[in-house]
Amino acid sequence: MNDHADLVARALLEIRASADLGGLDEVRVRWLGKKGELTAALKSLGALPVAERPAAGGRINAAKEEVQAALEARRLELERRQVDAELVAGRIDVTLPGRGEERGALHPVTQARLRIEALFGRAGFDIAVGPEIEDDFYNFGALNIPENHPARALHDTFYFPDGRLLRTHTSPVQIRSMLARGAPLALIAPGRVYRCDHDITHSPMFHQIEGLAVDTNITFGDLKGTLDHAMKALFGSSVKTHFRPSFFPFTEPSAELYVTCFICGGSGKRGADPCRPCKQTGWIEVLGCGMVDPNVFEFVKDNGYDPKKVSGFAFGMGVDRLALLKYGVDDLQYFFQGDVRFLQQFS
Repeated sequence: MNDHADLVARALLEIRASADLGGLDEVRVRWLGKKGELTAALKSLGALPVAERPAAGGRINAAKEEVQAALEARRLELERRQVDAELVAGRIDVTLPGRGEERGALHPVTQARLRIEALFGRAGFDIAVGPEIEDDFYNFGALNIPENHPARALHDTFYFPDGRLLRTHTSPVQIRSMLARGAPLALIAPGRVYRCDHDITHSPMFHQIEGLAVDTNITFGDLKGTLDHAMKALFGSSVKTHFRPSFFPFTEPSAELYVTCFICGGSGKRGADPCRPCKQTGWIEVLGCGMVDPNVFEFVKDNGYDPKKVSGFAFGMGVDRLALLKYGVDDLQYFFQGDVRFLQQFS
């Protein structure tokens, strides 16, 4: 019994002396492990007379339980100390003055969109919105886009299994607005659109603003004057505009609008080097436009859009592209990578 008491006393002394959890685990192994001293004492019972074994075994087991309880108590104490130390080390003095916060800023594409919205808002255009998931009628059919048009192909449009699609332009908003409201009307439809396209000047998701004005006696001259004023407001009063004939299924006649290259000032050169944005022509194409095709009015004729009584013009511009050109950015993907160093330049 004296031997067992001495073993327990030594074990308890080592437990109390353990300064950390690692050292405490070493003590546990030394006394209770497979080759520990108390474990060895149990194994030595076989050398005792049979009559003495139960009493000796009971004493050894009691000693083990006492040591185990001491180990558990010390472990809890050391864990509490460790937590307290970590809390002290990570303590924040809330009375210290703050470090300050950097001011955020609107994304450059958002800045461009808001500027265009404000410009056309002052000209009397309302802002209209619509769903990004559309059906064939609004996205293609009602816009006079034929069944065999390339824009309907899988390589250009994102389709859902049920036949619906991610809108490829915000022109469907024009159809929805005409079905909901009678003439006259003037609106712009900003929003996200989607196409299967991805390179330094294209993104599978980008932003467009479509415009529509319908009334009696609207002419191509109204379209030219509106867009000329808009481009001068966006890019400076010295900018010149130039319309070139084009084709779009939903406008007739159709045109592409070019503006004086604001990188080279229309010279086609940047110093001794050729101007890459305008491809040395001195002009940059910024949007498509035209007079609303009478076939489009046929789809909304019952809402006061008789093609024999009303006329209108429409236009569509890529907000991302305008921001790309205005700020002289080489790669459209910079706008969507979330690099704070890049975005801070526009704050």
